[in-house]
Formats: sequence, C-alpha cells, structure tokens
Amino acid sequence: MCGRFTRTHGEEQLRERFAFEPAGPPLLPRYNLAPGQEAGVVLWRGARRLRLMRWGLVPSWSKGGKDVSPAINARAETLDMKPMFKGLLSANRCLVLADGYYEWQGKGKAKTPWRYTLKDRAPFAMAGLWDDWRDGQGGGLFTFTIITTRANGLVRPVHERMPAILRPEHEQAWLEPGTRGAAELAAMLEPYPRELMEGYRASPACNSAARDDPACIEPAPRQGGLFG
Repeated sequence: MCGRFTRTHGEEQLRERFAFEPAGPPLLPRYNLAPGQEAGVVLWRGARRLRLMRWGLVPSWSKGGKDVSPAINARAETLDMKPMFKGLLSANRCLVLADGYYEWQGKGKAKTPWRYTLKDRAPFAMAGLWDDWRDGQGGGLFTFTIITTRANGLVRPVHERMPAILRPEHEQAWLEPGTRGAAELAAMLEPYPRELMEGYRASPACNSAARDDPACIEPAPRQGGLFG
C-alpha cells in the first residue's frame, strides 16, 4: 500500500520535470504527506495542469460524501471491477507527484519506517485516479487515490504492495483520457524496476503524521551494539 509519501522538490523543479501549467500558490516541499491532506496532482485538460486535491477518493455518486470511506489506495488488479474506480479509469486518470514514499515494517510500537526513492532521488509520478464530488449547492470536493501494485524485489521484504510508479514514457499516455484497453493500462502499472530504486530506514520522526519537516526523511540513527 502507500500510506505516506514525500514531495521535497520545489515547484520550479517539478515544472521542469513534468511540464505542467501552475495553478494557485506554488507547491511547497512536503516531507510527510498523509491521507486527508492536500497534494499536487497533474490532470490533462488539453495540456498538463496542476491541481491541489485531497488524498482519499470520495466518488461523485456518494450521498453527502459520508456514506463511503475515502479510498487512499486502489489495487491495480481490480480497478475495472470496483464501482468506486471503474468509471474513473477511462477519463479521470492523474499523476500524483512525489519523490519518495514510506512503508512500515513490523507491528505495534516496534514498527520501523522505511523510505523508498529512485536511486537518483529525482521526482516521479505515481498513477492515480481522481473524482469531483458536488453537494448540489455549489460546493465541491476534489479528491484522489493512489494506485498500488505488487511489490518489486526491493520492497517485498517490508511490504507486499507498493505504489504504481509510472515510467516517464508512460506518463502522457496515462494522463490522456481515451479508449485504451485494459491490457495497455495494466502494462503501465507493473512494479517499477528494483534496480532503479533504493530504500533506507527512515527517522522515527516520520511516524507522526503531524510532523512535516526535513527530519522525517533523514536516515534512522545507527543502532549501537556491543561492537558498534
């Protein structure tokens, strides 16, 4: 799964990488993005456009926006089967901008956070779906979910799932709505190559969703032992 992620690059670097048109205040670095918070996603509207949306998808058909639990993740293998996602797959695809994500190993208080990035620490796009819920009185809510796939060999010792990180050559095809077949879309959601990624034990500072500062992405202190 993907329950927290980072986007530590500034908007200028992100615009250079993803070639989107800005919208509103500039994106600020985020070191511990959590569900329920706003994040930058890129949509296709004749051009790549940036929009802030809340993480945790609320479908447009929801009654009052409260009869379903917001979906922070969607499994790639069942996208075309789930009512919440099936209708979005053809026209409501998006890029979720990131440069790392966290996963936790273990249980309870003994859980250890890991951060996964590309080896060059460059920004990347996670495959997402979005929706626009309206309350009938002029109010609305834009939300998104992150698609997950099976873990690659790097991530698997910690968790069986990982976000579907798109290869750069697939990003535009994922963005543009249309009648792409299920097999073509599924091929874009394969696990990202392990040899292009790295992971490290992250600082316990990231355990708290209330923390959002550079300390969250620092490597965990080495554990001193009898000989260390």
